[in-house]
Amino acid sequence: MKKMQQLALPYLIWSILMLLLPMLLIVFYSVITSGNTIIPFRLTLEHYVRFFTDPDFLLILWRSLSIALETTIICLLLGYPIAYYIARCDEKRQNLLILLITLPMWINMLVRTNAWIGILSNDGVLVQFLSLIGFHDVQILYTRTAVLIGMVYNFLPFMILQIHTSLSKMDNSLIEAAADLGANRAQTFWRVTFPLSMPGVVSGIALVFLPSVSSFFIPKLLGGGQFFLIGNVIENQFITVGEWNFGSAISVIIALIMMLLMMLVRKAEKKSAVQEDRS
Repeated sequence: MKKMQQLALPYLIWSILMLLLPMLLIVFYSVITSGNTIIPFRLTLEHYVRFFTDPDFLLILWRSLSIALETTIICLLLGYPIAYYIARCDEKRQNLLILLITLPMWINMLVRTNAWIGILSNDGVLVQFLSLIGFHDVQILYTRTAVLIGMVYNFLPFMILQIHTSLSKMDNSLIEAAADLGANRAQTFWRVTFPLSMPGVVSGIALVFLPSVSSFFIPKLLGGGQFFLIGNVIENQFITVGEWNFGSAISVIIALIMMLLMMLVRKAEKKSAVQEDRS
């Protein structure tokens, strides 16, 4: 037992230096402001008050949450049928389809997002196709739609993989039993398949929603600086404005929101696991 603890010591030290210490510094910066020559800083909550009393920042926060929710819903609506189809294929085809889904993820996300600039631009493939079918003078790049497309493209595989994992672990004899009891395909899906896949659905929602809220380079690239999300505000406060204290306060607020959401997701996972055990 002591040997195992010793083996875990380097990881513990690394976690403290790379994870815990930076978070503590961010929290510290968020509650201080410049002082005088005697006391270089003083404790304050004015950065949090500034955020929650400024309607512009609250609007950006709401915009970030809303587009993250839209991204999650679209990923769920697209990802579940894909994951369901893959789970019903034979093992060899499943491996091939999973490889095709994960293959783009081998390329850096920044590079993949940059590629969408060419696709969504006025001379891009998508706009040209829309022009051919009668939709002229369509502006997609540097809009909310472009940001949403980039979000869905980058985070859809996480939803598919999580749902597929739950569906592939499902006991097919339950579906056969439902058919023997007279249930049609729709009834079997909604009463057997979908409830048993809920752990994967919940995990997929968490893996899509949480990074969507804090994403900053997708709105920056596809929004062209005209569509600000909360991640862009944090980046702007640190790099452009130089207000580290206020940027740290926003970071802490987003971290608390994400921790709350993770607690809710974990609670939902436990609830779905209990229902699965009962079934």
